[in-house]
Amino acid sequence: MPSNKNKKDKNKTENFGRMRFPKKEEFEIFGVVTQLMGACQLIVMCQDKVERKCRIPGKLRKRVWVRAGDLVIVKIWDFQPSKGDIAWRFFGNQVEWFRKKGMLEGLPI
Repeated sequence: MPSNKNKKDKNKTENFGRMRFPKKEEFEIFGVVTQLMGACQLIVMCQDKVERKCRIPGKLRKRVWVRAGDLVIVKIWDFQPSKGDIAWRFFGNQVEWFRKKGMLEGLPI
């Protein structure tokens, strides 16, 4: 009797890996990187139509490479709302999934 462990499931949906959504209670929001400023500083156009100066925190600095035009999650600073930190970066197939679901309204993607 043949083994079924190598057989692909035809009804299985696309696997995007680890998906993360912005947490409103932690002041997180979608954003698109518009400009790289050097020294881990970025200009990000957020979903609420505000451009924020963001930074890449140390735990993401060498693990995640961020380029202009990338979709990211921005964690807004509670004491200075014009700035924030990058919390997550999304890949191309994940961006398309968000776009199809209509979650990226107000972003220049």
